[in-house]
Amino acid sequence: MKNKKIIVAGNWKMNKTYLEAKEFIAKLNQLPDYTSQVIIAAPSLYVDTLFINNQKENLALALQNCSAYESGAFTGEISARMIASLQLKYCIVGHSERRSYFEETDEIISDKIAQLIHYNVQPIFCIGETLQERKVNETFNVIRKQLVRGLEKVPVEKIGNIVLAYEPVWAIGTGITATKEQAEEVHKFIFQLLSEIYNPEAAARIPILYGGSCNEKNAEELFYQPHIWGGLIGGASLDVNSFYKIIQIAEKINGK
Repeated sequence: MKNKKIIVAGNWKMNKTYLEAKEFIAKLNQLPDYTSQVIIAAPSLYVDTLFINNQKENLALALQNCSAYESGAFTGEISARMIASLQLKYCIVGHSERRSYFEETDEIISDKIAQLIHYNVQPIFCIGETLQERKVNETFNVIRKQLVRGLEKVPVEKIGNIVLAYEPVWAIGTGITATKEQAEEVHKFIFQLLSEIYNPEAAARIPILYGGSCNEKNAEELFYQPHIWGGLIGGASLDVNSFYKIIQIAEKINGK
């Protein structure tokens, strides 16, 4: 992809105590600077403190989820407006764990994306198929459905504010990674689908990350694929040294 710049996004999920999170940022601060865009989606309790302690210009902090509602009597929820008030740039939506464990539908995810776009927070919008869906050759149908429904409230002039993440559910936390050919095939399909929904010029501006047991050992071969713009990293983002090795891979590719 022309003008492609690798993005490295870490999703800590429900991991790390407060002190562990601060220690991670302190260690990252001590490592050499980088020019690639790096994102860490930390537990919401810690984000403000980590934001204050972060010394890396290209590290953005994100939330892992948001409400589909703007405000009101929704105990325990966090709105896009609240996220924007902290000047946070990103928020994950549509993660497969939210879809499966909390029964979030495409319609709910679409409402969340609309809220984030309204408040100028960039959604990291996750899509992907289960192992059973892949076995019966439903991968592309699942991707089409999730993508079309999720983006139905995003006009073409706002599509540049979206980051997509293809996460094959069968590869999340399993240690199984899609081959670079499998990942590239789906990423290319997503690009072509975005070109149909919007236009090729708009589609070419939308980063599509790979998520699914991406780590320092396989990141380079994945990131070199034409339609893969980086990774949404799970387990490997919890260790600062592993995560930094992936950042170094991004630096190597972005420097070409």
